[in-house]
Amino acid sequence: MKFLIIRFSSIGDIVFTTPVMRCMKQQLPDAEIHFLTKKSFKTVTEHNPYIDKFFYYEDNLKELKQQLKAEQYDYVIDLHKNIRSYLVRAALDVPILSYHKETVERFLLNKFGINIMPKKHIVQRNLDVVYPFGVRDDGKGMDYFIAEKDVVPYESLPLVHQFGFIALVIGGSYFTKKLPVEKLQQLCTSINHPIILIGGKEDVNEAEQIAATDPIKIYNACGKFNLNQSADLVRKSKLVISHDTGLLYIACAFNKPVVAIWGGTSPKLDLGPYYGRVVEERNQSKTLYQNFALNLPCQPCSNFGTKECPLGHFKCMKLQDVEVIKTAVIEMLSKR
Repeated sequence: MKFLIIRFSSIGDIVFTTPVMRCMKQQLPDAEIHFLTKKSFKTVTEHNPYIDKFFYYEDNLKELKQQLKAEQYDYVIDLHKNIRSYLVRAALDVPILSYHKETVERFLLNKFGINIMPKKHIVQRNLDVVYPFGVRDDGKGMDYFIAEKDVVPYESLPLVHQFGFIALVIGGSYFTKKLPVEKLQQLCTSINHPIILIGGKEDVNEAEQIAATDPIKIYNACGKFNLNQSADLVRKSKLVISHDTGLLYIACAFNKPVVAIWGGTSPKLDLGPYYGRVVEERNQSKTLYQNFALNLPCQPCSNFGTKECPLGHFKCMKLQDVEVIKTAVIEMLSKR
């Protein structure tokens, strides 16, 4: 059978789909898996061995629909469910399976604090879509694959970081997902362990302010590495501290212990660190993750974060207790 799986964005959401591809490929002997995403997210999946063919959207919907029609799919698995995926589905005119997007439930939670979410992680909801084919969760969690060309040599790091470090992902797609700089400075100052700051070019200025508190202990890697190289730094780390970003979920795919710090979004939205049954059973005596969300009445305020706090106070991040987070980090490191 030939399947087209659709997930246009973003990094974390695409990583959430990886158990679907693996389980389908390993449990359906004749499955041919094609994947459609935005071209800007090509690097997230291009090395995934469970995907047979890739298609990329970049303002080329008319051409793309013709290419997809020629493939003669047996089924489309829509794991995005937006207008663009509906247009692709309509053009192909083959049987469709799609996940429950929880649009109403999320709206009620974000706008009115009414929580009727089913409390089933989005990874599980993605896997539920292919249940009719006899595909079952193998319990191995998520995947992320890095090409050899993107492996960062240890010797390219400062000497003090070559023997182990904490990865601190300081970025975030929106303001309300990110700890203020002064909080990040306090956190780094309080942790007596080498730290590498990870983020994009847009995070460089803030990272410089953070690294200035201790230039020896803190290495500013923001803007110096591409996504997969940054992912490799996450893979090499002892522990990852992160906001709600794609690299948080990539860290989980590498079975790294994570400290997740939540602002405008929340684990209540059926996301958050995810490892899979097999991984969690193997680590019963160790803490794999801790979430730091204050559970304020106004939290979450958005599915994805916002450019500013809707209420103007930004308490969800400003009230985060750095000492409590530091204690959790130290305890988790002691168990590795």
